[in-house]
Amino acid sequence: QAQLVESGGGSVQAGGSLRLSCQASPYIDLNYYMAWFRQVPGKEREGVAGRASDGASTYPDSVKGRFSISLDNVKKTLYLQMNNLKPDDTAAYYCAARPGRLRSPDFLLPSSSRLFGRWGQGTQVTVLA
Repeated sequence: QAQLVESGGGSVQAGGSLRLSCQASPYIDLNYYMAWFRQVPGKEREGVAGRASDGASTYPDSVKGRFSISLDNVKKTLYLQMNNLKPDDTAAYYCAARPGRLRSPDFLLPSSSRLFGRWGQGTQVTVLA
């Protein structure tokens, strides 16, 4: 089973930016639905950005306008650009993939992480007040 490998986490002051990367070959070639989730201890993983193979993206209100998911087909890399970061964005961030389609409302469900079977190891993002 091919791996998803995240990078780019770290510590940043509130209002700053970070870009996370996820090496996602071969899932990109197979037109998987790609996503970023985050998790804080004691809570379920929360979807923060989803991307269908046709490029359509979905974001919860908590990050809409601040986070952006994108994909480089040449580098086979998925990105999460995070701007205007807030202390509440502090979490471990995970790249995920699943075959087939996923409706936007389903991605936004609290339990949508259960719909994904491919996960990276996670990268920590800490936003300092």
